[in-house]
Amino acid sequence: MSDPGSGPQIVAITNQKGGVGKTTTAINLGTALAALGYRVLLIDLDPQGNASTGLGLASTDRNFTSYDLMLGDSAAMQLAPTLVPGLQLIPATPDLSSTDLDLVGDSRRIHKIEDALAANPQPFRELDFILVDCPPSLSLLTVNALVAANSVLVPLQCEFFALEGLSQLMRTVQTIRNGSNARLKIQGIVLTMYDRRNNLSGQVASDVRDNLGTLVYDTVIPRNVRLSEAPSHAVPALIYDRSSSGSVAYQKFAAEFLARAGATRHLAEMA
Repeated sequence: MSDPGSGPQIVAITNQKGGVGKTTTAINLGTALAALGYRVLLIDLDPQGNASTGLGLASTDRNFTSYDLMLGDSAAMQLAPTLVPGLQLIPATPDLSSTDLDLVGDSRRIHKIEDALAANPQPFRELDFILVDCPPSLSLLTVNALVAANSVLVPLQCEFFALEGLSQLMRTVQTIRNGSNARLKIQGIVLTMYDRRNNLSGQVASDVRDNLGTLVYDTVIPRNVRLSEAPSHAVPALIYDRSSSGSVAYQKFAAEFLARAGATRHLAEMA
């Protein structure tokens, strides 16, 4: 249900700091968007493959992978269905770890995802959103996602070192904007793992908003045991426990995300 004349919006979900809720955000944002009737593809670009596992795809069922996408094996392109209607997946395997070496002599090495999407319009033509779950580093994989993307979504943990490394990511985005991808923009920064019982979380959130202003989403994702438990059951938290505080927050975040993304279609409320 793309808006007339528009293609899928490609969003790189990235933060080079690990353990900030990046994959949790990718899985549950994708699930929430699909539940609202949008057609979504999640590209798992992390060699750990946590997004693939979290969406219930066993390692033995990962046929066409993001490694194949990076190596330009577009003839075998296929999108894997997930247990969430409307949400498809290009899964990851540990093979991705060797991408830097495999592509060291390729002059298009930072354009591999961009080229793959351009060369295979049919699988992507009817999509509304492509979410790319990046690894926790500013590696070739992350740079590929940024070169292909329309925007960057940054999950930021509410902890003391939250802003550490963020300036480096912003500089990388600016470098890519000035060179390979002039359309790239910051979609927003979402605060994750917020603990209302901890004064530090409130202080960090306040500091981040003071420094980054309207780049920061109003919706805050709380620290929630259901969000932590869901991956062990290989389902998104929105399916594992839809009424949990974490799931409710991601539903609210999806609505705010869509408003920022410029979606004009009426957003039906999740029943």
